[in-house]
Amino acid sequence: MASDVFYYKGCTLSDVVLIVQVLIAIFLFVNSLMIFTFFKKAAFFTNTRYIFFAHTLLCDSIFLALTDALLVMSYSRAPMKGGLCIFLVIILENLTIATPLTLTAMSLERYVAICMPLRHSELSTPMRAIYSILLIQALSSVIWIIMISILFSAVSLRFYTNPLICSLEQMIVFAWQGHLSSALYQLYFLVMSLVIAFTYVKIMVAARAASSERKTSTNKGLRTVILHGFQLLLCLIQFLCPLIESIVMKINMNLFIELRYFDYICFILAPRCLCPLVYGLRDKDFMVVLKYYALFGCSKIVFVFNMDKPNPKWRKKITAVR
Repeated sequence: MASDVFYYKGCTLSDVVLIVQVLIAIFLFVNSLMIFTFFKKAAFFTNTRYIFFAHTLLCDSIFLALTDALLVMSYSRAPMKGGLCIFLVIILENLTIATPLTLTAMSLERYVAICMPLRHSELSTPMRAIYSILLIQALSSVIWIIMISILFSAVSLRFYTNPLICSLEQMIVFAWQGHLSSALYQLYFLVMSLVIAFTYVKIMVAARAASSERKTSTNKGLRTVILHGFQLLLCLIQFLCPLIESIVMKINMNLFIELRYFDYICFILAPRCLCPLVYGLRDKDFMVVLKYYALFGCSKIVFVFNMDKPNPKWRKKITAVR
């Protein structure tokens, strides 16, 4: 039971709230530092995979901040106006889909870099990355546009001014609306899962056929796709949580709050904490620049960039920095 988790070894729900705030603060700090690092080096924001990485960091940071605020309000049972709740739910619904879609795009970028190296510089350009992000945002908007349109047609004007405990469940006015939302999410994640599985198989085949010189890069790309698949799995489980939470909420409100914290830590916080690990701390080029700025430039560091592009204008020569 959720209560067993949150009161394990004398840990009260208030303690868990404090622990979550500390974790959120740490991850927001790390994400902010990585975003700052991204914009400080032109070699990063002229490269497709780093552009996708920065987009994921930005989406995850906003998502973590807003969900944490709503979670604290849910714990304290602080109400807000229905109109403001709709606005926040729209942002969160958009970001919920945007992150896994970006992970899928990053897996495709690794597929092109490893399996189609001669066309990588042609297909993987900063402008194409920007167009891809716009497409990701458009696709992320489909579900919330449908759900909010149903809400607008069903509720009275008083709903927008009445105070309520803000959550996604408040936006579901019909049982079939919840089923429709679940079906759309499952369709999205089925397509994304198939794409990631396709890139995994192709990269695995390329890894077996690769020469010893390319095996290291190919195997690293394979591990990256596996981690993306694991993140996607956690995100998929996240969409099963509201169904369980809505049932628990009708039975016991206190148990619902505790269960929501458990789901938040395991299936919302955890997947979005993997992104800095996958593309930040594991990337030597990014890590060395991140370390330089994290230490306020107090040590001598040599930046070495390998941008996976044969075109010299996209490469950075080895540069000594103080």
